[in-house]
Amino acid sequence: MKEGIHPKYHKVLVTCACGNKFETRSTKSEIRLELCSACHPFFTGKQKLVDTAGRIEKFQKRYRREKTENQSKA
Repeated sequence: MKEGIHPKYHKVLVTCACGNKFETRSTKSEIRLELCSACHPFFTGKQKLVDTAGRIEKFQKRYRREKTENQSKA
C-alpha cells in the first residue's frame, strides 16, 4: 500500500438518540445516530411511530357509508 494516501482510522464513540452508546472504528471523529439496533423497530419487534390506524378507520367508515347508500338506492 502507498504511504500517506489513506485517512486516519481511530476509535470512535457512537451515540444514538435513544441514549445507547457503543465504540467502533471510523475515519470520522464522532458519529451520532437517530436509530440504532437497540431502538430500531426491525430489531426490537416494536413499532413506535405508527399513525395509520386513524386513516384506516376513516377509509372503512367512508366505504361502509357509500356501500349502504348504494344498496338503499338499488
